[in-house]
Amino acid sequence: MKRTINLVKNRSDIGAGTRGSDMGIDAIEIAAINKGSEYFNNFSTLDVQTHNETIYNKNRNTFAIRIEHVLQQCTRVANAVESSLSANHFPLVFSGDHSSALGTISGIKTAYPDKMLGVVWIDAHADLHSPYTSPSGNIHGMPLAAALSKDNLDCQQNKITEDTLQFWNSLKTIGTAQPKLKPEHLIYFGVRDTEEAEDKLIQNLGIKNYKVEEVRFRGLKTCVEEALEKLNDCEIIYISFDVDSMDCDLISKGTGTPVSKGFDQQEIIAIIETIVASEKVLCIEVVEVNPLLDKGNKMAETAFEILEEVTGSILASL
Repeated sequence: MKRTINLVKNRSDIGAGTRGSDMGIDAIEIAAINKGSEYFNNFSTLDVQTHNETIYNKNRNTFAIRIEHVLQQCTRVANAVESSLSANHFPLVFSGDHSSALGTISGIKTAYPDKMLGVVWIDAHADLHSPYTSPSGNIHGMPLAAALSKDNLDCQQNKITEDTLQFWNSLKTIGTAQPKLKPEHLIYFGVRDTEEAEDKLIQNLGIKNYKVEEVRFRGLKTCVEEALEKLNDCEIIYISFDVDSMDCDLISKGTGTPVSKGFDQQEIIAIIETIVASEKVLCIEVVEVNPLLDKGNKMAETAFEILEEVTGSILASL
């Protein structure tokens, strides 16, 4: 039976430091409505229960803010993605903040425990911090460290509590006790805003980052095909698209941590479509649209334009 697209909606922003990305999904839907598109009526939908009211709770985990609730939310996302994949769907995940990606990756590995997973991370940020190294304590900067099961103790700056450690270890083991990803199977596109602890881990683990200037100098097609060659051993691929990978001065500042000198939307479309053409992609996630930080609804409109373009490639690959 042919797979079908399933829209998984996770309206949660509890892993971020700035409120508002929980409304990003609705902003994208409004962009579709204003364009006269029936996109969100064309596919089945799965809504993930959220826990956004926990932002009012007093936080006890300074270096991993609301970690107990992020654990619960990532577990919910993992269950939703696993359920979607098991029903022979292609989960197209819409999330608020990027901590959700750990849930998505965990759900994929729960559904396909014996398949080698490759991750293409299109983002301005490496999201490789742990509670031991994070300068902010915001968990949307930690999903890949958890997926790789890397604490980066060599760069430890924070002394964490026993509670935080227990929750962090639980995050790393959602779905499976083993690391969900090998460093050589993680490929960055557009990462350009990192801290020293992340830089050292990227170097030590040999993670490839295709920076914007390299993609433009060497050619997008060359870089993406090289990335796919690096993921040749991977049977399945997950693409995580954070809208802050785009140039905030060119596109919009409607995201929690905007960064200049990023990709334009046509480059994002080309990267995603080329990877999807490999026919290994089984899940794509879109995150960090924050309409509260936007002028009009520009970021959501741009995200929807990208979504419309790549959906044709997704359908062709199924």
